[in-house]
Amino acid sequence: MSDRPAQGLRERKKAKTRALIQKEALRLFREQGYSATTVEQIAEAAEVAPSTVFRYFASKEDLVFNDQLPPFAEALSAAPADLSPISAVRVALREVTAARTDEEIAEGVEREKLMFSVPELWAASLTNVSGALRSMQEILARRAGRDASDPEIRNITGAIAGVIFAVWFDWVKEDSKVDGPAEIDKALAHLEEGLRL
Repeated sequence: MSDRPAQGLRERKKAKTRALIQKEALRLFREQGYSATTVEQIAEAAEVAPSTVFRYFASKEDLVFNDQLPPFAEALSAAPADLSPISAVRVALREVTAARTDEEIAEGVEREKLMFSVPELWAASLTNVSGALRSMQEILARRAGRDASDPEIRNITGAIAGVIFAVWFDWVKEDSKVDGPAEIDKALAHLEEGLRL
């Protein structure tokens, strides 16, 4: 008898536990503030032991981060080979966004706002950002048949990231009504047109 169904169930249970811990953490951060919330309070709210929280998240900061890099990297790698780097990124971002529920998008924005407003989270997020940029640069280089250190690959990666960050800063402002994914797509289209005014 195969153990695949049991393994699938185990992985689903782990994913549910992880999501519940993160959801309760975000709720407590919103209600009490990031600094005032302890891991013990998060564990109690999620009905798990503090050691379980640390089994899923290496640090308190990690409770805020949600790694969207693997699905984006996969979608970017799979984008049609004839697309320009910017078009490929647009296709990948649309695919990742379409796979997320409205609730997941709203939670993502809440996490982003928290990262933007808490200095220790902002500092911790820089590691994630640099890793994401490096990954995008490597994928774009592979797609173009070039080395990741190629200055043109570096430049296009930097331009794409700059446009995304410019929209992101508007998106995470308090009470922002910006439709982040749509605005990022429009901004990247503008970049692809040569940023003409």
